Amino acid sequence: MPVLFGAALLSLSLWAGMVLVHRGFWRADQRLEEAGELETWPRVTAVIPARDEAATIGRTATSLLAQDYPGELLVIVVDDNSDDGTAEAAGSDPRLRVIAGQPLAEGWTGKLWAVSQGVREAGEAPGYLLLTDADIEHDPGNVKRLVFKAEAEGRHLVSLMVKLRCESVWERMLIPAFVFFFQKLYPFPAVNDPHSRTAAAAGGCMLVRRETLAQAGGIDAIRSEVIDDCALARLLKKRGPIWLGLATRTRSLRAYDGLAEIWGMVARTAYVQLRHSVPALAGTVAGMAVIYLVPPLAFAVGTALRDGALAATGLFAWLLMALAYGPTLALYGRSVAWAVALPAAAGLYTLMTVSSAYRHWRGRGAAWKGRHYG
Repeated sequence: MPVLFGAALLSLSLWAGMVLVHRGFWRADQRLEEAGELETWPRVTAVIPARDEAATIGRTATSLLAQDYPGELLVIVVDDNSDDGTAEAAGSDPRLRVIAGQPLAEGWTGKLWAVSQGVREAGEAPGYLLLTDADIEHDPGNVKRLVFKAEAEGRHLVSLMVKLRCESVWERMLIPAFVFFFQKLYPFPAVNDPHSRTAAAAGGCMLVRRETLAQAGGIDAIRSEVIDDCALARLLKKRGPIWLGLATRTRSLRAYDGLAEIWGMVARTAYVQLRHSVPALAGTVAGMAVIYLVPPLAFAVGTALRDGALAATGLFAWLLMALAYGPTLALYGRSVAWAVALPAAAGLYTLMTVSSAYRHWRGRGAAWKGRHYG
């Protein structure tokens, strides 16, 4: 099996390289520290685009209004043409404004069009914008920690990948893997390094310096982007340092009870991430196969054929995979034994990516909340 042995050796080399030199992405150690004290706490306006989010918007708004934040905090909900009672479910509070979103303008993606209306409603007063989703429950100290990080380190964007729900069988298998793959694609230490060009953010929780966003052209500068969070990160990092970390207390309320929900989430943007490139798609499929599928295959075939070198190479690559995956599993309270399922999760995510390309070729493009983008 010289071909399989060569592929296993390549996989082992790739895993060794990723563990040793890929900015320590796998450590999953970029976390917000507790907030210190500031002489003056700037104004924060939270902007929440909400389209048919009646089930969760109330908890999201309430968690923001209950923040232990010493400065002024306002919350704006943009009801993006919902038909499920989202506006009413948001609640009422003197610090909460619910505005009716305008029909989608040409050239805009739906979420960014709603965000732009919320930003305009927030006005031009100095301070920060907290761009967050309608299904995020914020820990009471989250805004204070975000602002302290931005002020203490001069960051123009501070973002958290909130803790995703991980309860159903499919969530347990696929959600930690999703977080792991995102960290591998955008190593958080590189994102947080002002000298690195790597830029990324997580759309569920992004604290943005108001003046920097205006200087960069505002939301209008990224109006057609489907992967809006990373586009915003690229835009703002050109003007100064940004920071991205993992949340342990602020969490998503979005449930993915079945495979179809997770499949739809990934297929919506995977081919966009590859810039609609067929060579990039082919390279991704081949790379995922070598990195994740070859190690268990080589171990199984080597064991069956009593080929010690093949089995050992596959096993060592698989063990390095488990080592790298361990901290992300720990973040989600899962045993390292779940690392055995990472190749299967990788196989499913690869199929989701191919499905994303197929949707694009069929003319359906990226779809979300009843809208399709070519």
